[in-house]
Amino acid sequence: MSTFTTRKALSRRTLLRGVGATLSLPFLDAMVPAATAANRLTQPAKRLSYIYIPMGCDQSRWNLGKTDTLDQLSPILKSLQPVRQHCTVVSNLELEPAYPGTHATSNASFLSAARVKHTESSDYYNGTTADQIAAKAIGQQTQLPSLELAMDLMQVVGQCDNGYACVYQNNLSWSSPTTPLPAEAHPRLVFEQLFGDGGSKADREAALKRRASLLDFIKDDMQRLAKQLGPQDRDRVNHYLESIREVERRIEKAQAAVAENELPDLSRPSGVPASYAEHARLMFDLQLLAMQSDVTRVITFQLARETSNRTYTEIGVSDPHHPLSHHGNDPAKIERMSKINAFHVSLFAEYLAKLAAVKEGDGTLLDHTLLLYGSGMGNPNVHDHTNLPIIVAGGASAGVKGNRHLRNEKTIPLANLHLTLLDKADVKLDKFGDSSGIIEVL
Repeated sequence: MSTFTTRKALSRRTLLRGVGATLSLPFLDAMVPAATAANRLTQPAKRLSYIYIPMGCDQSRWNLGKTDTLDQLSPILKSLQPVRQHCTVVSNLELEPAYPGTHATSNASFLSAARVKHTESSDYYNGTTADQIAAKAIGQQTQLPSLELAMDLMQVVGQCDNGYACVYQNNLSWSSPTTPLPAEAHPRLVFEQLFGDGGSKADREAALKRRASLLDFIKDDMQRLAKQLGPQDRDRVNHYLESIREVERRIEKAQAAVAENELPDLSRPSGVPASYAEHARLMFDLQLLAMQSDVTRVITFQLARETSNRTYTEIGVSDPHHPLSHHGNDPAKIERMSKINAFHVSLFAEYLAKLAAVKEGDGTLLDHTLLLYGSGMGNPNVHDHTNLPIIVAGGASAGVKGNRHLRNEKTIPLANLHLTLLDKADVKLDKFGDSSGIIEVL
């Protein structure tokens, strides 16, 4: 029996189904009621994405000085050049609740703007994070209210940093002060979470063993759908399906090579690409598909964890990241750390370009998504939480302009930016964390 019903406009929640597979569709012209002016629909910016980088940055190679635009980018930010019209760098932000200055509090307070409880035990206490406030407001109409992702397995327990429980640096997202939300680092399990029929983790793994390609199981529904679509929509859906097939192929390739992959870092899950960059790109592509298909509207992603000892030999940095961040003002160590900082930004820039290439309504997926990229630490050598490295991207449909450097003359709370982004996504709050108000110029 067909999944579809005959109507003038397809539902935004139209699904393609097969054995153990459920596929949501991207936004199509056929989903717009015929009576809509010019048969188009401009969606408001009601997606939020948060990308976390650990251990701050080399501020001397990040800072933009007194320029008000991104026409002259600093060394760490130079990869933003192709997408600078979509980006705003916000300077002089502070995460005061993260003091007394630790890796644990940098991570835990980044999205909560709360002062976490100093404990090594299970009586940990944070604040509800901005992403989860958004998920409760704009995530209830989607299959997943929110999606929590990471690059590393977060399995360390006990105390990790100056008497703070490991839960604080393991988890970026908290649905309540006592409920951290674990992040998934394995692309295959994320893929199944997005496009499988649900169930427990064990159920999803069993479905994977029974199933070949996801797309093989929805082809009958796809053929029925094609009869209801115009040429432009068919091209849009075909491109979307090709993207899914390519992501699936890359996941399968990584799993097939698992026996050959060396594990330079025990926190890296088996069966993922051996290259950090390829793993990150795969995780970003999964986020794009999740947003494009409206499976979720709220995502958090840790590009690396605090105190990570990952090495980045693919860019010529063999030193572990964490020791490099404690550089003692050694110019050679600072330069190598800055290469890591620039590498992370380049992966983010690639993701933005992909979002900008996806047409949606009267704009692009990037226009309808607000992204916050940054760290809860400023200068890692002294563990401070001032002058944080922060980039805001996307959100054109909510009036957010790009190619800007917001030079705040006075230090303002990071919570002000969280409050502003929530407001732009139509999540209205009087206050968040230690905020003192909305950043009106954003």
